[in-house]
Amino acid sequence: MASESSGRKPGSRIPDFYRLSVAERVRAIEARGLISRADAGVLLSGEHTLKLASADRMIENVIGVLGLPLGLGLNFLINGRDYVVPLVVEEPSIVAALSSAAKTARLGGGFFAEATDPILIGQVQIVAPADPSGAVAAILEHRDDIINLANTLHPKMVARGGGARDIEVHRHTAPTDGREMVVVHLLVDTRNAMGANLVNTMCEGVASLLESITGGQVYLRILSNLTDRALARAEMTIPLANLAGKGYSGEQVRDGIILANDFARVDPYRATTHNKGIMNGVDAVALATGNDWRAIEAAAHAYAARDGRYTSLTEWFTNERGDLVGRIEMPMKVGTVGGPLQSNATVALNHRILGVENAQELAAIMAAVGLGQNFSALRALATDGIQQGHMTLHARTVANATGAPPELFESLVERLIESGEIKIWRAQEILSELRDGKDTSASIAKGHRGVGVASDNEAEPRASAHGKVILLGEHAVVYGSHAIAAPVPLAVEARVMDSGEGVLLMIPRWGLEQRLKSSDEGFARVLASIIDELELSGRNMTIEVFPKVPRAMGLGASSALAVAVIRALDQHYRLALDDEEVNRLAFMCEQAAHGTPSGIDNTLATYGRMMLYQRSEDGARFQPLDPAAPLNMVVGISGQESLTARTVASVRRAWEGAPKRYQRMFDEIDRLTLEGMHAITEGDTLALGELMNLCHGILNGLQLSTPALEDLVGIARSNGAVGAKLTGGGGGGSMVALCPDGEPETARRIQEAMRNAGYDTLEVTIG
Repeated sequence: MASESSGRKPGSRIPDFYRLSVAERVRAIEARGLISRADAGVLLSGEHTLKLASADRMIENVIGVLGLPLGLGLNFLINGRDYVVPLVVEEPSIVAALSSAAKTARLGGGFFAEATDPILIGQVQIVAPADPSGAVAAILEHRDDIINLANTLHPKMVARGGGARDIEVHRHTAPTDGREMVVVHLLVDTRNAMGANLVNTMCEGVASLLESITGGQVYLRILSNLTDRALARAEMTIPLANLAGKGYSGEQVRDGIILANDFARVDPYRATTHNKGIMNGVDAVALATGNDWRAIEAAAHAYAARDGRYTSLTEWFTNERGDLVGRIEMPMKVGTVGGPLQSNATVALNHRILGVENAQELAAIMAAVGLGQNFSALRALATDGIQQGHMTLHARTVANATGAPPELFESLVERLIESGEIKIWRAQEILSELRDGKDTSASIAKGHRGVGVASDNEAEPRASAHGKVILLGEHAVVYGSHAIAAPVPLAVEARVMDSGEGVLLMIPRWGLEQRLKSSDEGFARVLASIIDELELSGRNMTIEVFPKVPRAMGLGASSALAVAVIRALDQHYRLALDDEEVNRLAFMCEQAAHGTPSGIDNTLATYGRMMLYQRSEDGARFQPLDPAAPLNMVVGISGQESLTARTVASVRRAWEGAPKRYQRMFDEIDRLTLEGMHAITEGDTLALGELMNLCHGILNGLQLSTPALEDLVGIARSNGAVGAKLTGGGGGGSMVALCPDGEPETARRIQEAMRNAGYDTLEVTIG
């Protein structure tokens, strides 16, 4: 299969996409140019959903519309091109498994896929011809007449390069009465249309001619869904190094996958489940793109039995280098034009996301998706079993069935997983407790150390840590100015339990279950180093983490996560760490993750106090601040990842180009920050809000704001905030809005307006 390279728009790799909220995901794909701003608005508002009036025109006796989740398969590299693949499916784990398979395939060069010409077969049944053998010969003799007549019925299809291409003739005997049948196959290239209607029309149109040629009587005139003349093929090669994991060597995983596939090749009972897994992915793309998934299913299963015994649609084997190679071949008759695109706005949107040029390209992609889904299933079966890793996704499905409101949903999922009984009745019990304010599994803060209290059904209490918002002083703090940071209470909770073998990290809210190894990257590697530092590397444990704030949104989530886990380890193993040691270890994590951190995030996460911070050659200086009056704030989350290192570098380049000009701006931010300190300690909320507004103006002048942040700031101010500004590095991330004293309804109004605009929010009270 030849590779084809093309300069395509943004790549299909979107790191940590699954960790984002729905609104953040929509903003992320908008930022990468995969959808327009108008498409983003339609997705966030739900306006893309099929309307009842449109549904009523599609089928009979309509009484409503059934919704299904629409997700995105990421990481796909097919024939050298990146694709983000829309998937409509209700079964948990399919989207995650596909994205993971595509990521693994990508490391070995991605998928290579192709599709044959989009030929659809139409059948014309001729019964009881006087001379069946003579009828067959006569039909073949009039081949050109039949094809030409068929093509006159669809001249536009012929003009597009399609139309009837050939005929085939078959003889059958009726099993009931022995009557002879001659069946003509009309082979039609339907180009980008699925083509059912036009092929049926052609069959109807040539029926009279066939009767006159054969002397028989035409009965059925209809397409066949066994589309074995429109085949799609895909292949992926995976080096052994990319198969190793979860305690298994690359050879073990490779051989396990091959053995599992061999089972499906010889046993129809196994093959049925094996091929159903393939169709999990294929059908999800078919639904998303408005194609007839029932026809695709029928063709696939018939093709799997084409040699008289039902078998696997895939083959897996070892190449000469010892790599694992997978191949799939299956019928794939799909369309990229036609009724569904006009009648269903979501289908049209999905085609824009996918960006295919023709039906053959779509068919090739669907073959790659089927192969990727098969790889994920076989890898799971060959290692930890198919059920491993499904617990969180199953819990989310069960929680959703209870109708839990958004503000309780994640807590319900976490409690359900903790209970070990992922059942509807248990979810309803927990939801009732949450609504009554009896969330006994949540930590109850005990001073600034954040140690929780265990519930009756919980063997180990949770430890907690704070996130942070910067009220004043961003970026200028790098150049010696002051900054004011405030804590976001209980941003992350964690607990440690004895269990299993090795160290298992579980973050249910992010769908993460990972056994830590020295070769890990990112936070897992940092956490492994902390465990080594605490001389706990020989212990078997499960670390559960419960984040309440999103990552990479400027809210100090990574430091909070580190502090919560360190405290949970301290608590479980009775290490007697004091706050200073916790802070030191958390700073180590920040250094490993970010290089040269300021120390604000880990200090706020550890101590949970509002602080005035200044960086100097002698080190960081922190001065606790005690607000004279409570500060009620709303944090608006843009959904766009905040890359602090990038924005800091951008400001530095500007400063190096005009140091005097930028130093005056930094000095002004420092002046505003020190005035802000006095406003906080004197309880002057209006003055603090005005200072925040002025600071945001300067930060915007430094080109640190974004359209989404400006949108959020505008929403906050128009709904009663006395001050609103970006917080943290900018370039995405979050903003903070200060509400007037004694007006709790303002915070509710701001949050509602932000959520209606498609953003997530947090409400924070300091003091």
